Amino acid sequence: MTAFQDVERDFSSRLLESSQMLSYDPMTEIDWDAHLPEDQYGLSPEWSTLYGTKLWDELTEQQRITLTRHEVCSIMSTGIWFEMILQQMILRDQYVKDPANSEFQFALTEIADECRHSIMFARACQKLEIPAYFPHKAVVELARVFKSVAGGEVAYAGTLVAEEVLDVMQRDFMRDDRVLDIVRTGSKIHVVEESRHMKFAREETKAHVQGIGPLQRQASALLVSVVSYAIITSLVSPHVYKAVGIRPRDGVAAAAANEHRKSMLRNACAGLMAFLDEAGLLTPPAVAVYKRAHML
Repeated sequence: MTAFQDVERDFSSRLLESSQMLSYDPMTEIDWDAHLPEDQYGLSPEWSTLYGTKLWDELTEQQRITLTRHEVCSIMSTGIWFEMILQQMILRDQYVKDPANSEFQFALTEIADECRHSIMFARACQKLEIPAYFPHKAVVELARVFKSVAGGEVAYAGTLVAEEVLDVMQRDFMRDDRVLDIVRTGSKIHVVEESRHMKFAREETKAHVQGIGPLQRQASALLVSVVSYAIITSLVSPHVYKAVGIRPRDGVAAAAANEHRKSMLRNACAGLMAFLDEAGLLTPPAVAVYKRAHML
């Protein structure tokens, strides 16, 4: 066993111990029977795709609340979709590995966490009585291939994208008393437990990158950026705008031109971009894709 593998095992052991000491059960931590105040948002208004636009200014306060509730449920639905992809990739990566290894045990612990998170998101949307929103059909079908073949640095770096962006958003949600308690508490649970998952994904990404050549690194960097683009552009479905009487194409156009939204995304992705650069996965072609997604 190499010195690097020893360090990796020690790291996984610490994460495993952390999960045993600090984990939550959403079924008991969240008051699912509590009344939902009519004057509370689904997410921090500043994170709405239309905040700062003319369309936002034209909405009534109740319409703004309704829109943010649909937006947060779209984000949760997308989160469930990607967590299911993540679980399958982790299972494949750990297939026929030593079960006594702390890395193996933490990987299964992460899958258990993701299952609870997905149920939590599903119940929150059910409580809010908002239908499920899914990514575009083409993205869903391409993801079927991705989850079946992606591995190594592509799988873990792609995972990190979704986790990092949601982490920044949810840190704002959990501290915002304008936001529904069901969302604030759920965000707190997700932030605490995903912090371990992000550390694990970073270490796994670095470990896999160490073993690849320059051509594969270039290809992996570009593929991760394309996956990132698909995730970021799928977070909020165009159909959420129908809930407040806005045509989807008008809402999408306003969101795409929203400089405030672009700035929020770039700030949310700053740490992620720094890590990808350090790992050698921020190549010029990848940078072009990230800029198109307003992640850089």
